[in-house]
Amino acid sequence: MSIPALQITGLHAWYGESHILHGVDLEVGQGEVVTLLGRNGAGRTTTMRAILGLTGTRKGSVRIHGTESIGMSTHKIAHLGVGYCPEERGIFASLSCEENLLLPPPLATSVPGSGMSLTEIYDMFPNLLERRNSPGTRLSGGEQQMLAVARILRTGANLLLLDEISEGLAPVIVQALARMITALKARGYTIVMVEQNFRFAAPLADRFYVMEHGQIVEHFEASQLEAKQDTLHQLLGV
Repeated sequence: MSIPALQITGLHAWYGESHILHGVDLEVGQGEVVTLLGRNGAGRTTTMRAILGLTGTRKGSVRIHGTESIGMSTHKIAHLGVGYCPEERGIFASLSCEENLLLPPPLATSVPGSGMSLTEIYDMFPNLLERRNSPGTRLSGGEQQMLAVARILRTGANLLLLDEISEGLAPVIVQALARMITALKARGYTIVMVEQNFRFAAPLADRFYVMEHGQIVEHFEASQLEAKQDTLHQLLGV
C-alpha cells in the first residue's frame, strides 16, 4: 500500500489564544485531487496554513510523504515537496512576470520530480510567455493567478495547496484553471483545494471533505456527490 502524500491526524491549531482547528483528520493519496468545502470561517484556510506551520501553535500529526512535519520550520516543510498558493497570490510588483517566476529556488533534489522547466511552464501557460516582461501587477487577475501556480511548479513541489484560486476571475479564466488542474493531475501531482466555487471544484476532485467550526464533519467520494446534495445544501447552502 502506497504512503499517502498527506496524512493529517488530530490536528489542532491556534492563532494566539484563538483555538481554530479542533482535531482535523484528513488524508490525500498520491496523485489525488481533494477539495475542502465549508463556509467562510470554517477553518479551511487555517488547515492549509497549519500544514506548512504558518499558524501559531499546532498539535497533532501532519505527515507529508510519510515524514512527520510537526515541529519542523516552514522552509523545511516546503522542502518535503509542498507548494502553497495563498488567496492573495503574493506577486511582487517590482519584478517582471518572468522574474517572479524565477524567484523561488528549486526544492531539494530528493523531492520526487525535478520541477517544470520554463519551456514546460510557458507551454501550459501561454499567457505568461506573452507577458513575461510585464511588471507583475500589470498582469490581469487571471494571469497573476496562473503566475502564482506556475511559480510553485518550477520549484519541484508535487503536493500543491491551492486556496480559492478561482475567486473573482472571469469564467474563461476559471475554465483555463480547470484545464490546468486536470493536466497536473495527469502528470501525477497531488492537489488540495479550498474552494467556494462548487461548480468549479465538483468535476475536478476525487474526494471532498466538508469543514465546520474547525472540524471535518463530512467526507465522501466524487461518486457520492449526487447522493450528498441535500447534506451539502444544509452545510454550505449550495
